[in-house]
Amino acid sequence: MNISANIPKPAADPGKRIVRQRDVIDRRKLTEEIATLITDHGITKARPLILTLLQNALAAGRAEISRRLIEKPSSGHDASAAQSFLIDQLVRIIHDVAVGHQYPVSNPSSSERLAVLAVGGYGRGEMAPHSDVDIAFLTPYKRTSWTEQAIEAMLYWLWDLGLKVGQSSRSIDEMVRMAREDLSIRTALLEARYIWGDTGVYEESKARFFDEVVAGTDRTFVSEKLAERDARHVRMGDSRYVVEPNVKEGKGGLRDLQTLYWIGKYIHHVASAAELVDVGLLTADEFKRFRKAANFLWAVRCHMHDMTGRAEDRLTFDLQPGVAERMRFADRPGKSAVERFMQYYFLNAKVVGNLTGVFLAHLDETHNAGVRRFIPNITRRPKKLKGFTLDRGRLALPDEDFFKEDPVRLIEIFQLADKHELEIHPLAMRSARRDAKLITNKIRKDRRANALFLDVLCSPRDPELVLRWMNEASIFGRFIPDFGRVVAQMQFDMYHHYTVDEHSIRAIGLLARIGSGTLEDDHPNSTETINRLKNRRVLFVATLLHDIAKGRGGDHSVLGAEVAMKLCPRLGLKPYETELVAWLVRHHLLMPAMAFKRDLSDYKTIQDFVSQVKSIERLRLLTVLTVVDIRAVGPGVWNSWKRQLLTDLFEAAQEMLLLGHKQRGRKERIAAKKAVLEDDLGISSDRFARLIDRLTDPYWIAEPDDVIAHNARLMLRAGESNLTISSAAYPDRGAALVTIFASDHAGLFYRIAGGIHVAGGNIIDARIHTTRDGMALDNFLVQDQHGQPFAEDRQLERLKKAVEDALANRSKLATKLEARPLAHSRAEAFTIVPNAMVDNDASNRFTVVEVTARDRPALLTALAHALFEAKVTVHSAHITTYGERAVDTFYVTDLLGGKIENKVRLKNLKKKLVKAAAQNFAKKTAA
Repeated sequence: MNISANIPKPAADPGKRIVRQRDVIDRRKLTEEIATLITDHGITKARPLILTLLQNALAAGRAEISRRLIEKPSSGHDASAAQSFLIDQLVRIIHDVAVGHQYPVSNPSSSERLAVLAVGGYGRGEMAPHSDVDIAFLTPYKRTSWTEQAIEAMLYWLWDLGLKVGQSSRSIDEMVRMAREDLSIRTALLEARYIWGDTGVYEESKARFFDEVVAGTDRTFVSEKLAERDARHVRMGDSRYVVEPNVKEGKGGLRDLQTLYWIGKYIHHVASAAELVDVGLLTADEFKRFRKAANFLWAVRCHMHDMTGRAEDRLTFDLQPGVAERMRFADRPGKSAVERFMQYYFLNAKVVGNLTGVFLAHLDETHNAGVRRFIPNITRRPKKLKGFTLDRGRLALPDEDFFKEDPVRLIEIFQLADKHELEIHPLAMRSARRDAKLITNKIRKDRRANALFLDVLCSPRDPELVLRWMNEASIFGRFIPDFGRVVAQMQFDMYHHYTVDEHSIRAIGLLARIGSGTLEDDHPNSTETINRLKNRRVLFVATLLHDIAKGRGGDHSVLGAEVAMKLCPRLGLKPYETELVAWLVRHHLLMPAMAFKRDLSDYKTIQDFVSQVKSIERLRLLTVLTVVDIRAVGPGVWNSWKRQLLTDLFEAAQEMLLLGHKQRGRKERIAAKKAVLEDDLGISSDRFARLIDRLTDPYWIAEPDDVIAHNARLMLRAGESNLTISSAAYPDRGAALVTIFASDHAGLFYRIAGGIHVAGGNIIDARIHTTRDGMALDNFLVQDQHGQPFAEDRQLERLKKAVEDALANRSKLATKLEARPLAHSRAEAFTIVPNAMVDNDASNRFTVVEVTARDRPALLTALAHALFEAKVTVHSAHITTYGERAVDTFYVTDLLGGKIENKVRLKNLKKKLVKAAAQNFAKKTAA
């Protein structure tokens, strides 16, 4: 057996990269102190004293590494190497104590030999402060009682130090067999590094690993690692622009860079990432970017571990401000320090993505290791397409100067990829990225270039994919500089799941899918509406531009409209199209504000909305733009309740626009609803007359037919009872409908709200009615804490019972509310100043009060209690949450049913609501 061929050079000792090593840990001094303790006390009695020495050394070493990191906050490589060095020295000391003093062997046999290897990231010499310590104990043959005792002793030392140890104990034969069978074991051993012990065992194991495990399996390994990477990306969100990224495992994170190194080492046996340049997988410039991105990501990860005192790899909202401060990012006009830090993070993640593409392209060209998957089987004979060549079905360049000869080709390659549904060769992408600087103002003004870009943007095929390619290659931001300003820009809140550029690209993709009819089940109204549009390209351009002015300071809708007025003519849009795009960008938040925060049964709401929209075409455009904007925010944000509200607003506004700002007469609408109800109930005319006489005209206007029927049956069932409660699934609205028919009294609303919250429900809408004979008839739409409807019988019964208990005062509501868990565990990271606004013009009959506050348990209950104390009557409540921010709107009157217009009273009302929004309701009522 040849045990010397194909063995890479040993990985670099992390200690060689550490300055002032003894300030981190002085192994010689520690060893001398331990030897003295053993001499004075014997190993058994000295053990606790030695442990204290080692614990102090670990704490002091971590403190020194932390101090250095804070002093040089971007020195990720130095920090990770120093941590690995610290653990190395402790492992060496522990080995010597276990082998030399606890279980000494004066004349070891050939079986009583042991090598301690660092594997995985530890083997690479990179560790965050609380990373797992991955160790392999290797013996030449099957383990003896001595090796078992020595290994167990070392593990107990490491565990007692509080280290999380990932360990394996195998003979060389076992190591070879298991590495062949298990990809994760093979990957860990690929980076195995000698720490201490028998060097002969280590050298033999390394030689056999590369000769017997690695040799001839490179294609399989590459294929399996890429499949593993893809699965990991899906598990982590499949986007490098998720706003709470996993620095280690997420797309564009450290694991992606490590995967490149693993593949390079497996195929070319490189000893370090720098050698990827020597074997031609990366250029020197690309390796610099590799190192820079890795250094930044390691710095972020080390700061996170340092701040939390644990192995924390997810860059959550509560950690982001602290890491930004540690890394010395500062506020700038329009962007906070944390937003600037996160933008820099995502730009580095983008670099990782670019390097991955280039690396795999080289691999494909030189090794053809099954890297290219799911590619159409097109003949390998090169073909021409507008001067571009086709290489195995991918658009490629005929020569390196192809873009320089005509920079418009930097746009054309993406237009051709979209039109002919082709992939772009990664090496062509690499050239595009390199030559992106050729896009100057002259190219931006070129009519052909703009026409090509518009073709991609408005494509009926898959514009999302091609625009993302353009963005990855930096062409998008170069050609549309305003878009370049929002690339990798995040918004520091819990509502938006993606960066601004990713959100906009996703919205365009949704638009194309709605236009093609593939999302008709989810968006029936939008699918029908988009097919009636006279001009779709206006909608695509508006979708691109709707958030383009974020991060500039000021109202991004107003600033975005100004961008549209300048950019649209350049893109080739006509003056009327430009005006329409600018209007859509300026008002893209109008429809959700009206639908989610206003009472759609109030005639004035529809009137106010229509007065701004003014035309059917604008209404249609705005409706579809609103839908894709909300759905592209992130998973779980869009739901059937929002769809229903937007559809209701669309239909009411369309009716008013088509009938010349008139609606069907109020009397006719009420009469029609009564007729529908009479047919539905099938009761005697006398009984029906008595029932409907109890209900006021506003009730008939406010409630839809199905809710009216549900309420009527509840009233009939109640008879003379003064309290009847119903809870039922309401799938059309994506919620549960909780109806309370009870004797009306002050404080009823806040008690109901408290009971629903105690049962784990979130109220998303409430309509409060009083019958002519003094009964309250209240309808609440309720979802769970995750925005999902209550649907199971036991959940619905729990809702009903909780409301019953709250109204009967069977248990202390305040105590139960206080026991409820926080709605968002990381909401404390956000500062939202509570605010209350009063509008007496938004409704003809009601005073409209809107409260903005940080979302928290029982917020609605606290606000309802404040309204009760202010002696106002609530007629409807509309609850909207945007991540950590809650916006609750109430339609109220005074106790006599009139608007509240007294300035002093309005001021006191706002003061009470702001106070309630800012404090814990449960503690307040308990006090």
